[in-house]
Amino acid sequence: MGIVLMQNDSLSNRFVGSITSTMEKHGSRPAHPRSTAFLLAQVGARAAALFATRLQELELVPAHAGTLRAIAGNAGISQQALASLLGMVPSRLVSLLDELEARALVERRDHPEDRRVYALHLTEKGSRAMAEIGRVARAHDDAVCASLSEKERELLRSLLSRIADEQKLTPGVHPGFAYVGGEPRAAGVQRVEKPRSRQTKVAGRPKRPPAP
Repeated sequence: MGIVLMQNDSLSNRFVGSITSTMEKHGSRPAHPRSTAFLLAQVGARAAALFATRLQELELVPAHAGTLRAIAGNAGISQQALASLLGMVPSRLVSLLDELEARALVERRDHPEDRRVYALHLTEKGSRAMAEIGRVARAHDDAVCASLSEKERELLRSLLSRIADEQKLTPGVHPGFAYVGGEPRAAGVQRVEKPRSRQTKVAGRPKRPPAP
């Protein structure tokens, strides 16, 4: 069962589209509001919905793409560290990783420094999937920014990056990961995990034998 990353984006996109469609039927189109925050949310919801649609050709959802990207940029990362990076509760990440592992896109290897945890890596198939995701993402970026010149796109990217930094957003990580699998995880709140013994079962994997 696939995990849909941004249900709220999809609902917002349908709501905005419904209002716009109704007004166009009556021969009018509303002026955009002066609220920059609203426009950011509106365009973001639309962009997220379109990206999810584009990913369907790869049989992936945005949560898959974001997770693969994070692992690709942090080869050997542990599940706990990945959950922290994505802003997810660790238990909710397990089923997502299980899906990717079942599709041979990700593999859990023995961690070279800690036998109690696994190191996450992309498989060869996962690396090919990342290349395809990159192709889809570039086409998506071009489509969303089609009305802008290259210079305008650079300026917009710079301004949005400044806002993202001021809001303390993790570069390259969609905030929607906090909503995967249930209630959102509060931003900036670190979940305290109890240390595992060597006999403790690692979620989603068989029990490890004790160290010699």
